[in-house]
Amino acid sequence: PGLSLCLQIPAEESEDEPAAGEERPDTRLSEQDTAGGSQEGSKDSSKEGAVAEETDGDGQREGQEAQQQDRTLATSNKPRKKKKKRKTKKNSAGETVEDNDLEDIDSLLERIEDPRLAPQSQGGISTDSRPLLYVEHRNLNPENELKRYFGARAVLGDQRPRQRQRQYVRSMWLTAPKNTWPRYSKTGITMQLLDTRRGVQHFTFEHHREYQQVQFKFLDAVESMDPNNIVLLLQMNPYHVDSLLQLSDVCRMQEDQEMARDLIERALYSLECAFHPVFSLTSGTCRLDYRRPENRAFFLALFKHLMFLEKRGCPRTALEFCKLILSLDPENDPLCVLLLIDFLSLRAREYTFLTRLFQEWESHRNLSQLPNFAFSVPLAYFFLSQQEERPELERSQARERAARLIQLALIMFPSVLMPLLDHCSVQPDARVASHPFFGLNAQISQSPALNQLTSLYVGRTHALWKDPAVMAWLEPHVHEVLRMVEAQDALVQEAEHKRKIRYQSAPRNIYRHIILSEMKEATAALPLEVTSQPVMGFDPLPPLDSIVSYTRPERTSHPSNESTLSLFFRSLLPNFNLQGDIRHDGDDEAGAAQDLNQGVNRLMAAMRDMLANIQFQEPPRDDNPEGDGDWD
Repeated sequence: PGLSLCLQIPAEESEDEPAAGEERPDTRLSEQDTAGGSQEGSKDSSKEGAVAEETDGDGQREGQEAQQQDRTLATSNKPRKKKKKRKTKKNSAGETVEDNDLEDIDSLLERIEDPRLAPQSQGGISTDSRPLLYVEHRNLNPENELKRYFGARAVLGDQRPRQRQRQYVRSMWLTAPKNTWPRYSKTGITMQLLDTRRGVQHFTFEHHREYQQVQFKFLDAVESMDPNNIVLLLQMNPYHVDSLLQLSDVCRMQEDQEMARDLIERALYSLECAFHPVFSLTSGTCRLDYRRPENRAFFLALFKHLMFLEKRGCPRTALEFCKLILSLDPENDPLCVLLLIDFLSLRAREYTFLTRLFQEWESHRNLSQLPNFAFSVPLAYFFLSQQEERPELERSQARERAARLIQLALIMFPSVLMPLLDHCSVQPDARVASHPFFGLNAQISQSPALNQLTSLYVGRTHALWKDPAVMAWLEPHVHEVLRMVEAQDALVQEAEHKRKIRYQSAPRNIYRHIILSEMKEATAALPLEVTSQPVMGFDPLPPLDSIVSYTRPERTSHPSNESTLSLFFRSLLPNFNLQGDIRHDGDDEAGAAQDLNQGVNRLMAAMRDMLANIQFQEPPRDDNPEGDGDWD
């Protein structure tokens, strides 16, 4: 009964969502085709309308625009003659036609977002009947979210006129290709369908021989410790995915966020171009095995992309990408996005989705064992109870559930309260501050694995608790929990027993998530066995049971283009050899790699100590060389 139990799905229960998704495969395909057709149709009709305006006059242009209206607004009952009349009032320039197109897009988005239309989809299917991890294409585009906030004109600006002169590029779902990117050509990555079991399709990426050679050169460039070698490799292979991921981390460390984000988007574009024809982003029934090294780049690129989206102010789009990652391997959750999905749901105000996720997965995933769900779900119920447009019965039920769940969370994880209040700059009253149940002993006595989870949650979500209304709601429940503690309630004793038995050690996917999230509160709590090994951005903490399809050939010498600085650092390692003629086989190679990792860590620790102990002596002052003698 360790912590890993709360992050595993039994095989017989993991097919519940795909079973729901199997009922409507045709409906999803028709929705996707309709969406794609309407987009292509609107593009073609706008281009044809512009050509007709320049060549054949207003009459032919009006016919094309009327045809476009029929395609995009098929539900309108207005006569065509009236539509023509409205269009002829704005025929002075081509830009006015495009502005009308933007207004049409905005009106369509408003119709889609209309809460009265929300219960029904295009196929007349209730939204609640969709699978839990159903992904919508329109929510994968951050521009759609920004349009809802700022309007289409503010987001697109003058992009539309420029796009008419742009050469044709492939339309993608995950990211939009940019003019500044190199011309795309096949990279040697393909996707294959391995098998189909119980309605779930299992895919894998494959590296062809030419891509494997580039991958070997990339590993050599990483070992050289010189980012310039990765840049040179990308100049020859601009869509090599692992190089894009690694260089993105370098740019992010150098505070070049725009370039770092652009490299991640280019990696997603390269991987999406290799998709299998039947691989679906929206169905929730397509799986990728993280144990295969070829598949890890897709997981990592999606995770890094959603982190950029969240920082950019697009939490709804980031939540959709989080659902996509979880749908690729919900049983194992290799990046442990369950530690993040509650935060994105609260930020995007998708409270109903969060509560539904908790209700459907609590029975077989034990989500209440995770501090983030224990505290975020009652917070979601509280926000639902504050929505005045909801019926009073629903609001009262939400208030009751919020009260019950927040008390259980405080009893199960008492070490969360004081750090949370400290981050929110809230001073607790004397009774709470002096009580040992929430005091410093609660944080010291908990296991390191639980400390990592609580630190991660507080560091990530404390801003959501700063609302005065939230604090006013939290205060009476804290006092109620103290009353139960003083009365020696059975729930308090049971929670203490659970904390001692569980959370003995965290699974590897939690460590991987903490490293990728870069939350300093949680990173500081990582164990030594994790921090003592170098972590690469293209493959952090690879699984111990990896499925390797090809191996790297044995190297005989170090690269000749190694920089002087990296050569100096390597010379400080205990196993340095300038000729590079040492060869290792099997266990010897693993031991040498371990010695290298330990040597690097010892070197970095020594350098940190040296820099921390440097003191600068203040030079003597020459303005009064003779001095003034002793003070009276």
